[in-house]
Amino acid sequence: MASEEQSRRGQPKGDKRQRTRSALLEAARAVIREKGYERTTLEEVARRAGMTTGAIYGNFKNRDELFIALGHTYWPPVSPRIAPGATFAEAMQALAAATIAAAGERAPVAVGRLTGLAYTLTNSELRERVREVTNRSYELGSQWLGAFDQRELPMPPEHLVRVLHALIEGLVMQRILTPELCPDDVFYAAFAALART
Repeated sequence: MASEEQSRRGQPKGDKRQRTRSALLEAARAVIREKGYERTTLEEVARRAGMTTGAIYGNFKNRDELFIALGHTYWPPVSPRIAPGATFAEAMQALAAATIAAAGERAPVAVGRLTGLAYTLTNSELRERVREVTNRSYELGSQWLGAFDQRELPMPPEHLVRVLHALIEGLVMQRILTPELCPDDVFYAAFAALART
């Protein structure tokens, strides 16, 4: 007999929603690879996952939110490990290392990322939603940067967060495209340059 904390299948009940969400995201990836973003429907994603459209709407408000969740899941933000009390220069070195690691992790999904960006450029509603999500990310990043000694920063935090985002995305894509032209020392040098004041 299953305990109160376990489902009948022996899985913890609390992660059922996460398993459903993961299955829907995997199904969406598969349908998008076959049909493209334009022709991917929520009904087809649900069918592919062996679920109802109710399962999708229980996890995602609409198709755009499903697409945004794909980006967050398969192209997550770079998260460096930074020791408490680190200087800005130390944080930049950690960010370089995390960006190098992200390039390897992101390589298998780079084509999906690029096609998703191309689709977003043609869809004004999705583009606006991506702008909102990105803006919120910039606000959080600016707060994080604001915790450093401002004399160490090469520019105001609200500008620096955008520069860091562009630097990370550019270096990752260039490393995936032409790894021999973008070795680790280029990453470290780029982030170190921002730490020189």
